[in-house]
Amino acid sequence: MVEGKEENLSQPPFMEVCCTSSGKIRRFAAGTEAGFALCVINKKIENGASPALYIEACKEGEEPITFGPNATLVNYGKEWKLQTVTERGFGEAKPMQQISKRFSNTMNLSSARSPNGTIRASHASISFWYIGKIIFAFFHHLFACRNAYFVSRKLPALIFLCELRFVIMYLFIYLWFNHPKE
Repeated sequence: MVEGKEENLSQPPFMEVCCTSSGKIRRFAAGTEAGFALCVINKKIENGASPALYIEACKEGEEPITFGPNATLVNYGKEWKLQTVTERGFGEAKPMQQISKRFSNTMNLSSARSPNGTIRASHASISFWYIGKIIFAFFHHLFACRNAYFVSRKLPALIFLCELRFVIMYLFIYLWFNHPKE
């Protein structure tokens, strides 16, 4: 029990991930998400090297432990080693690469910085489809309000007209069956 506590005290407060394509070891703070680490590793890879798809913990003779994009990097002990996996290592792992690209797009703030170093707000383009939906909603609301106003103003006349039709129909039926015989 005491040995476990001593081992925990001797562990560094960072995680080391070996990049298999470049051979370099990258260090990350404890609690770093695998997706973020993957993004940073891929940004530092030299041209020509294949990008990392995901991170896994490996130990000889054991099944590797794969880290998802939101998983926190964990050190499983002395013999376990964190490393990246490239396309050569595993061809079917495309989804993690797409998540890595999403992370890199969110991290790319250098294009959003103004010359004095402050971050400026990005302006999203407004499409014609979006403007068309707003105009359609405006006119739909306008017609709905106009129809509600019309019905509320003409409701007494409509009720009278319906009652008048019933009265005329009643008189017609009464006269039809009660007319004098010639």
